[in-house]
Amino acid sequence: MTAADLLDTLVERGWTIACAESLTGGLLTSTLVDVPGASRAVRGGVVAYDTDVKRAVLGVDADLLVRRGAVDADVARQMAEGVRTALATAAGPAHVGLATTGVAGPDPQDGQAVGTVFVAVASPVETQVRRLQLSGDRSAIRRATVVEVIALAQETLSAR
Repeated sequence: MTAADLLDTLVERGWTIACAESLTGGLLTSTLVDVPGASRAVRGGVVAYDTDVKRAVLGVDADLLVRRGAVDADVARQMAEGVRTALATAAGPAHVGLATTGVAGPDPQDGQAVGTVFVAVASPVETQVRRLQLSGDRSAIRRATVVEVIALAQETLSAR
């Protein structure tokens, strides 16, 4: 599934999308806005690389971050849901939120191995989270994460 396919699906529904990114550091939002006409659906993105930004901007529970760290399924869920709220404005909502959090390397983080990634998609209907175990160098893991969260978003939206 491509970014263009996802954006076509969103435009057909009249929906918008927002991204909350940690390990992808803006790569997901960049991939979406590389598609001509992306402005019809993309609200924007938050690069929440620092744990405190996840809490302060996206509303991720502080106790959860302390107990489990940033590489966690519930953190991904809260990031995806939080970015929908963070990027809603008087001009309209962010209907779909995407989130990426994980370990791109070179070292393990929060007790998680390199390549451990959680992606999440929050829609008005449901939130889906997927755990991934990716391989390759830092760049390969980041690129694969973008592909996987776009695919999860398309699956989630196609199921409805």
